[in-house]
Amino acid sequence: MRVVFLEDVPGVAQGGDVKEVKNGFARNYLIPKSLATPATHNALQRIAKLQRQAQVTRVRQLEDMKELAAELDGSQINVEMRAGSTGRLYGSVTAAIIAARLAELTEKEIDRRTVTLSEPIRDLGEFDLSLDLHPDVQAGVSVLVYPTGTTPEAYVESLRAAEEAAAAAAAEAEALEEDEDYEEEEYPDDEEEEG
Repeated sequence: MRVVFLEDVPGVAQGGDVKEVKNGFARNYLIPKSLATPATHNALQRIAKLQRQAQVTRVRQLEDMKELAAELDGSQINVEMRAGSTGRLYGSVTAAIIAARLAELTEKEIDRRTVTLSEPIRDLGEFDLSLDLHPDVQAGVSVLVYPTGTTPEAYVESLRAAEEAAAAAAAEAEALEEDEDYEEEEYPDDEEEEG
């Protein structure tokens, strides 16, 4: 079926485009949601007006998304989740949960599909994510997943302390390894002198 797109449909067409689409897609999705109309003679005559309106809408959306990106870029959201003793979550933090927290933060609707998440978060910790707000606009946010019964600040402090302890243990192990390497070098020389 040939249709005229009234609005942008990501991955399909932009507003004002005339395209051939599957009949079911047009009848069951595009036309009922007023995203497209059948390409009749009258509709084809309205294309120029539709294209101008679509361009104005695109520019307005781009500006809105740039403002939203400036507001969100570098921000941190905290998500409290139940977790086991190993730090594994009882459940997962999904793009929908992150989008809901961002919507609370900005008081604007944020679509879950804007959150770039390769797979749901299933562990405690800090995660850096990218938001694709518009094809030309991205923003980076940090997500802190902390266990129930603690505050985000207390959990961050415990993470920092654990990192410092791990770094100290690694430095100590490296120093010990260097001592062992030095001692091992001495013994083979002694054996050669005896033989």
